[in-house]
Amino acid sequence: MIKSLTTSREVLLFAAIAVLLGLIATRFPGFVAPSNLADVFNDTSPLILLAIGQMIVILTKCIDLSVAANLALTGMVVAMINVAMPGVPVAVILVIAVGLGTLLGMINGLLVWKLDIPPIVVTLGTMTIFRGIIFLLSDGKWVNSHEMSATFKAFPRAEFLGLPVLSWTAILAVIVFTIVMTRTTLGRAFYAVGGNAHAATYTGINVGKTQFWAFTISGALAGLTGYLWVSRYAVAYVDIASGFELDVVAACVIGGVSIAGGLGSIGGALLGALFLGVIKNALPVINISPFWQLAISGSAIIIAVAVNARANREKGRIILKSAEQAA
Repeated sequence: MIKSLTTSREVLLFAAIAVLLGLIATRFPGFVAPSNLADVFNDTSPLILLAIGQMIVILTKCIDLSVAANLALTGMVVAMINVAMPGVPVAVILVIAVGLGTLLGMINGLLVWKLDIPPIVVTLGTMTIFRGIIFLLSDGKWVNSHEMSATFKAFPRAEFLGLPVLSWTAILAVIVFTIVMTRTTLGRAFYAVGGNAHAATYTGINVGKTQFWAFTISGALAGLTGYLWVSRYAVAYVDIASGFELDVVAACVIGGVSIAGGLGSIGGALLGALFLGVIKNALPVINISPFWQLAISGSAIIIAVAVNARANREKGRIILKSAEQAA
């Protein structure tokens, strides 16, 4: 039942994206050219990476509002390392970025697990702390393109089989975490904790520890995205990706991830991110102010939550009807 519900949502969202592209093509045919769609996917890749981590966190009935701040702090740290030591290999920079992001995610997870603080409170707090640390480290100054080494900036732009490394990173993350969520004990634990925490406890699953690992994965992906973001755009500053956490949550909810936990998929998060990516790239093309993106994202969240709530009520009615018939 849950699997069919998720699949139907993904099919509808895929159809919505196709219709959206068709409507845009009537105004600007060049938008649907394969090369431009590849650019749209590349632009959306950071959102896809963060949405995967956020989807796992939301699945456990939590939320991570610090992902964009994690991205910004990690990006600033690796940018400053590159300025101080331009010879550090990209492989080392990647390890530092993922490691720092993972550490920041673990802090969130530990506060939720060990101190039993509500996730929204924890991540609102750490979001502010991370931004403050960026200011202290950089003294409010920017790290600009001319200060970064050519190798540091080239990695996400390097092409393989016609797509940049940034796009391939998002594709690889989708594949890896689809396997994790569908084929591993940890993936099943994420669904179990979000679906029914009490039942999960009775089966031997440590709810707090499972949520800790969800935040850890989200942090690792945010750290990775931090390096890819600053190297691709060749700039790092305090307010980088400010407000981006709204897009991340929106991508998940639009993709059918239930805020109540226990329902969602990597494919849904991917399609939700692509839906927002198409809107973001299309608005300037069809002469609509990009500021409308915030209104569209907010409206999409409300509509998606309403649809999710309705689906859950219908599921409850079916269960109750089956119980009455059995009696």
